[in-house]
Amino acid sequence: MKKAILALAIGGFGIGMTEFVIMGILPEVASAFNISIPTAGHFISAYALGVVVGAPILTAVASKWEAHKVLLGLMLWFTVFNSLSAFANSYYLLLISRFLSGLPHGAFFGIGAVVAGKLAKPGKDAQAIAMMFTGLTVANVLGVPLGTWLGQNFDWSVSFMAVGVVGVFAVTSIKLWMPELPKATGNGFRADVKALKRPELWMMILLTTIGTGGFFAWYSYIAPLITDVAGHPESIVSYAMILAGLGMVVGNLLGAKLAEIFKPLNAVLIALSLMVIGLLSNTFLAYDKIGVLVMTFLLPVIALCVATPIQMAVINTAKGSEMLGSSLNQSAFNMGNASGAYLAGLPIAFGYGIVSAQYVGAAMAAIGILIGFGIIYLRKKKTSENMEISSSS
Repeated sequence: MKKAILALAIGGFGIGMTEFVIMGILPEVASAFNISIPTAGHFISAYALGVVVGAPILTAVASKWEAHKVLLGLMLWFTVFNSLSAFANSYYLLLISRFLSGLPHGAFFGIGAVVAGKLAKPGKDAQAIAMMFTGLTVANVLGVPLGTWLGQNFDWSVSFMAVGVVGVFAVTSIKLWMPELPKATGNGFRADVKALKRPELWMMILLTTIGTGGFFAWYSYIAPLITDVAGHPESIVSYAMILAGLGMVVGNLLGAKLAEIFKPLNAVLIALSLMVIGLLSNTFLAYDKIGVLVMTFLLPVIALCVATPIQMAVINTAKGSEMLGSSLNQSAFNMGNASGAYLAGLPIAFGYGIVSAQYVGAAMAAIGILIGFGIIYLRKKKTSENMEISSSS
């Protein structure tokens, strides 16, 4: 079963690489197509849109097939369209291929998280889910810097060729190591859709979107924070990104431990509380050359402590439709990415400086905490009502 989870981690590595490597080679892509860097940024948005659209749709459509076949199909899709991205010769072709590349992202992680939990030994489901997400975090330490180096020193297309190679390894490992599994869901599409009527599930999705958006409000502007605010040379940014990637690896594993010690939702609230403290502290530490690098490691540690617990909390909330709920949560992560970057950019655009993004991030994390307490209140109210019904009958 360890090999099966490793296969999921390899897939996660490829997904993490393609999602973030475009940011490192954006100038090269813009130059190749003779477009501006902001226009080239559309390739990032196209991928994120693919994730948001693809997660619920592909998960629902794939419900009638066995989970191991679905995972294999999703990774084949990922490999094909990322490889085709390398051969795109126009802005629109690359835009379309990036959108199509993003479609399997959320469904793969959503279904993979449920599968990893079921493959794990009793009580070890948090560690299994964290191991799958380790592939995504390790990609930020190894895959993204390597892909960026290839794109900068050879051609931007080589970066996507490298992603395609990783995809081939992922497809092969899933084919060889993933055991035969039952259908992705035994309830059918209509029963899965009924899960969307649960207010608690939508509150969880909202918590993920807004709460994790607090991290992306910081992460989206990390480069100017390090250079313009702290005064580091631009050459330090690439090393800082590796430092952030290492923080993600540590935080991902630490989050699994928190989920085991506390209830998943309680672990999320603890991590978001630390996120508020960390972002507010960074409004002072960002001006210090050492302080900003320390926070570049610590903030990803805190942020990734949320990943496994919130995924488990959503799976627990979407009982009977776990894979759809889990996939929707992946869409929420990407909406958090987009909303965090956008909202944090507003005060910067109005002239309040790069550091103002930290306040926006702290506010988003704080709102996530309030939503979490709202979910706890809703659960207690529901339990109380059920007890009253039981006693009256």
